[in-house]
Amino acid sequence: MNHRAFIGLLLLIIVDGLSSMQRCFGTEPPSTRMPNILMIVSDDQAWTDYSFMGHSHIQTPHIDRLARESITFRRGYVPSSLCCPSLATILTGRYPHQHKITSNDPPMVPGLSGKSFHDSEAFRTGRQRMNEHMRAVPTLPRLLSEHGYVSLQTGKWWQGHYSEGGFTHGMTRGQRHGDDGLKIGRETIQPIEDFIDGATGEKKPWMVWYAPLLPHDPHTPPKEYLDRMRPLAPTENVAKYWAMVEWFDATVGRLLESLERRGLSDDTIVVYVTDNGWIQDPKSMRYAPKSKQSPYDGGVRTPIMIRWPGHWPARECQDLAHSIDLVPTLLSAIGAPIPEGLQGINLADDKQTHERTSVYGECFTHNANDLDEPRKNLRWRWIVRGEWKLIVPNESIEKESSEELYRLSNDPLENHNLRDEQSAIARDLLSELDQWWK
Repeated sequence: MNHRAFIGLLLLIIVDGLSSMQRCFGTEPPSTRMPNILMIVSDDQAWTDYSFMGHSHIQTPHIDRLARESITFRRGYVPSSLCCPSLATILTGRYPHQHKITSNDPPMVPGLSGKSFHDSEAFRTGRQRMNEHMRAVPTLPRLLSEHGYVSLQTGKWWQGHYSEGGFTHGMTRGQRHGDDGLKIGRETIQPIEDFIDGATGEKKPWMVWYAPLLPHDPHTPPKEYLDRMRPLAPTENVAKYWAMVEWFDATVGRLLESLERRGLSDDTIVVYVTDNGWIQDPKSMRYAPKSKQSPYDGGVRTPIMIRWPGHWPARECQDLAHSIDLVPTLLSAIGAPIPEGLQGINLADDKQTHERTSVYGECFTHNANDLDEPRKNLRWRWIVRGEWKLIVPNESIEKESSEELYRLSNDPLENHNLRDEQSAIARDLLSELDQWWK
């Protein structure tokens, strides 16, 4: 055998030996395939209404399990206590005053209300302007598509056709807050399973937006959940709401089981957040004060969870989290650049979460006064820093309100306003809030 042939044979033996070692010891190069993303967005649920958060009667075993398997932030927040602007923040990573979708609906027209307003040309024109604001900023589905992702919209969606948000697939055609998309969870999860199977078959990474109308009203839970709650709840209205929460939890369980059945759990990042809070009024079918449409924790606080087995060790984090963090967290996970202007952090990075001291938010009018000037719709700004929370009204709209200061560590339901007693702390928090957005 000549020298060149000998060297070639030796290299072949070495390469074959290394391959055998890799097969034996599981040291083959890791897959470069991007992780899938499942975003679970609860709709109108208080931060207290989970068994893992300490509720006395509501049982949420599937969400509890997700919390145990995730990096879980019990002190998570959304900026606004209204569905439309909050959902827009989750998808863009921007505050409402940045993406300009501040309200649920366009300005009211004198003499029109309800269906007559929703059917009017002014309403259609206003919604189209709101859709243009969504198109003007990068959204998570659009950013993911640049990296080969396909994406599916289901459930709540306010910004017209699902493609307005950059989704490649979807259920909503363009009516006010979801149309066909609102069947998800309440009637079926089959569209999600079909989409996952299709994307997996094509070897494409995928993102699913699961934002069902749950536990959002109408509170029409299946009989099995309502029957369990009736002996426990103080009124029928509360029983129906509690039953809706358990129904929603069951749908989360079906989705997680669907991933397991397909062998996709380890390849999928699961995100959990609520768009805004809801405290059930015991005497009516509406929400109680200090919840939806308010600046209190009952309206803006939510647990936030991120799960990626094998990459992010499960743990409970005591730091503050915010829905503006979800876009940069997910983009960081796939190694994608973060768009300019985002103020969120990577929730999987302990250093970043430990260094954060404050989170901020802003609540606006249900119907906008001006679709292009967020300040004209502003009702309150708020800041949470450590154990303190300051709420600052916009006096041009909230004429009867004044500043409120709460010590959340011993007053989580915000019943005792300490603004006058702790005026120095209030002034310091206001200064920081003004530096964020005045």
